[in-house]
Amino acid sequence: MKAVAKGLRGFATYMGSLMGADAYRKYLEHFNASGHTGPAMTEREFWRDRMDRQDSNPQGRCC
Repeated sequence: MKAVAKGLRGFATYMGSLMGADAYRKYLEHFNASGHTGPAMTEREFWRDRMDRQDSNPQGRCC
């Protein structure tokens, strides 16, 4: 039963990454690793910026 639960968690993580659910976490990791001195965007600011950039520069997406 533990193997099934582990498999389902792994699948959910994979699907979340496909949908971009971990984009803010990746942004923070990159922000900290690249040595920025200012404050990082809040999660709300990040998603607003991401949606604005996608709207102003549409690329191939499924929807």
